[in-house]
Amino acid sequence: MINQIKNNIKKAVAVLMLAALLPACVNKDEFFLLPDTGGIDQAIWDNEGSVQLHLNRVYDVAMYQFPLQLVPDRYGVHYASDENYFPDGDANAKAALGLQGVLGNNDVRYTGNTYGGNPGQNKYWDIARCNDAIANLPGSNMVAAKKNELLGQYYALRAITYFELVKVYGGVPLPLTPQGGESIYDEGRRPAKECFAAILSDLNNAIVLLDGFAPNDADGRGKITKLIATCLKAKVLLYWASPQFNPTNDAKHPFQASRWADALTINKEAYDMCVAAGKKLMPNYLDIFRVEGTANTEAILVRTYSNTVPNRGNGTEQRVRPTSEGGSTGFPNTYFMPTTKMLDAYPMKDGKPLNTSTAFPYDATMFWQNRDPRFEATFATNGSVYPLSGNANRKQWTYNLAVGESSGVAVYVKRFSTPALTASASVYNSSVGGGSGMDWIELRFAEVMLNYADCLNETGNIAGAKDLIRQIRVRAGVVAGDADYGLALAGSTAQLRNLILNERQIEFAFENKRNSDLRRSRTMHLLTGNMSKLEVQLVNPPVGSDQKDKKVLEDPTVPGGTTLFRETLNINDKATYTKYFKNVIITNTTYLPYNVPEFHYFYTFHNDFVSFGNKILPTIGWAGGTFDPLD
Repeated sequence: MINQIKNNIKKAVAVLMLAALLPACVNKDEFFLLPDTGGIDQAIWDNEGSVQLHLNRVYDVAMYQFPLQLVPDRYGVHYASDENYFPDGDANAKAALGLQGVLGNNDVRYTGNTYGGNPGQNKYWDIARCNDAIANLPGSNMVAAKKNELLGQYYALRAITYFELVKVYGGVPLPLTPQGGESIYDEGRRPAKECFAAILSDLNNAIVLLDGFAPNDADGRGKITKLIATCLKAKVLLYWASPQFNPTNDAKHPFQASRWADALTINKEAYDMCVAAGKKLMPNYLDIFRVEGTANTEAILVRTYSNTVPNRGNGTEQRVRPTSEGGSTGFPNTYFMPTTKMLDAYPMKDGKPLNTSTAFPYDATMFWQNRDPRFEATFATNGSVYPLSGNANRKQWTYNLAVGESSGVAVYVKRFSTPALTASASVYNSSVGGGSGMDWIELRFAEVMLNYADCLNETGNIAGAKDLIRQIRVRAGVVAGDADYGLALAGSTAQLRNLILNERQIEFAFENKRNSDLRRSRTMHLLTGNMSKLEVQLVNPPVGSDQKDKKVLEDPTVPGGTTLFRETLNINDKATYTKYFKNVIITNTTYLPYNVPEFHYFYTFHNDFVSFGNKILPTIGWAGGTFDPLD
């Protein structure tokens, strides 16, 4: 069997596949001897078209996607946070947060869980594709400019893939060359420092090779450029300087202030490059995902989608919509269902936290009033205007038992919805298209600004950090008030650090960044309290045949008419609101309070990966763990 595989390797480019559920009969000596199942021939590297097809596939498997668009086995571990109610229906997310159960060594399968190369199946298949190209393209007969353009993108995509692995595991196996019969990776997990060095080297190569590469919007949107590679390098160095990899209270791994200085330098460079390239905040926060192409001045790294091309769409539109407008599950997906912690994270309109503003007081009953305008831009509350199906005046009713909306979800996320789209058009079918076709923005200028602000704050430039946050709050519509948009309340590095983390939570609401931010900052284990959500109930709910408030609210104002009484209510008048509705916090008492173990900052590899690999040791803190990613 070994000889047969070696013969196959001589005929095709070898592909490394490190993490797979291999059958028990596979010999460990054969683990890395895997031929390229795509049948790649050496001649493809001389042909621009064939390499572009190969590169497109790498983008397909390596590029970031909408949350829930890709759901590999036990994916909930990586969506777990205090942002949403998603853990309620996902055992692995509950275990990751300590709400119910515990994670075992076999429960983190980010590297891959199947023996194949489709998106989400195996990160080392994705890396193998990059390794093949990086090894073979330099010898190509293509013109130098085109060769550099393609090679630079491969370097950046390999860096992205390794970076995401390192964020999860710390040190990981680090093969950087194609694996064949005569060269099999046998070095096990490498320290995080070595992995970061390789990632930065790839991004440095990408930056050099992509100099001058400027794809047009028509056929180049979503391709990685020098600007994108620089912004990614800045983000990587931010992580390397942050507490996950640079703890402040670990005698074994002393804090290194120089990392923050290095991160500051490249984050300033990335910010300046963005400004020079015309990148700026979109004027309207709600337009960030709704505006595409060159009109979106904030988007930097995107994954493009289409509602007309088969297999190029996404199902997010249905996931966020209410039942009456085509919601796919009878109510919005729990990923887009905010916890009370998430709702409380939004400050008041002057940037001050809840219950601290005199000019804009907080009322728990009328919780949506006087808030940071991003609250209204993000959420639809009971009786608020939520345009859908082309109806600019449409109101969203979220009280329990509302006609057409029976879920009782008090707050819907509307950031990723498309107002003009009808309920029937919101349905996405991979074979025919549909849905909104909205692009996913993985990196936007606001994140570049907040990354830079983080570095400024950690190196003592509090004023500079505040200036960047101030710009973001001004864009959001926050008013200056008597505390400089709320920034005056943060007078120290530690206070501003907490403010920045909270700012990221609301600025990037439901953009799948909260889990990573909590881990990067080593604050995930500090989460306290219970996971709870808000529900709006009727003051006088139906009892038997007596419909009470429900009947009053849903009867037409004029017999035989079409305007329901509820549409005439001034929902912002407290006396009117409390006459019919009450807010109830729902807490599942079978769940424990948030209780994240500190060793979760670095997960371990699943058992199959360890068993079929060589020198791939479990992470300290986990069962049998001896590998310390920070050593």
